[in-house]
Amino acid sequence: MIKKGQKILIVDDEQDILELIRHTLNKEGFEVHVAVNGQQAIEKAKKLLPDLILMDVMMPVMDGMEACRLIKDDASIKDIPIVFLTARSEEFAELAGFEAGADDYIAKPIRSRVLLSRIKAILRRQGSTSEVEMIKINFEDLVIDRERFMVEYQGKSLQFPRKEFELLSFLASKPGRVFSRDEILENVWGNEVLVVDRTIDVHVRKIREKLDDRFIFTVKGVGYKFEA
Repeated sequence: MIKKGQKILIVDDEQDILELIRHTLNKEGFEVHVAVNGQQAIEKAKKLLPDLILMDVMMPVMDGMEACRLIKDDASIKDIPIVFLTARSEEFAELAGFEAGADDYIAKPIRSRVLLSRIKAILRRQGSTSEVEMIKINFEDLVIDRERFMVEYQGKSLQFPRKEFELLSFLASKPGRVFSRDEILENVWGNEVLVVDRTIDVHVRKIREKLDDRFIFTVKGVGYKFEA
């Protein structure tokens, strides 16, 4: 659900970009804050606890990739969605952003309608997630706690970036069922957010690294399934 006055932090060292996005979001009723590098972004994220961060990749002092990693490693702010803004449109840059923990990626030049569509889709999913019934999914040595956004594996608590957690939780909700890539993209990322198929592969690989490659299996030509 979208609420008036939701806070968005824009992080970019180009003043014209900041002003363009600020003007666009202010007109939609968002409360907008700005930072000019990754270090400022982290400081303001801790202070403001924004509902979403729009962050440039190439910046002085600290770039967006490093800032994103540090935010996702901080328990107090790790669940804030991050959308990268960058002029680098190559696929490797997009995948690097998802590796760092980003939720989405928008290439410059910024188009206002696309920007607003992405932001609203992410905030809508985030709101609907908080409204669903939160339960624990229990297996012999794996617990997925939807209420606390925590994963416990072999007695140890693990930190998962939001999208990795949502992907694992979605697949584990129906063990043995094969989910197609389209189903995964629609349910985890939403059909209004444009991401490439390899985005799923990147997130699955990261989950496998944390869980010893035990639970998520590839069904060639179809998608993925969870087996306890």
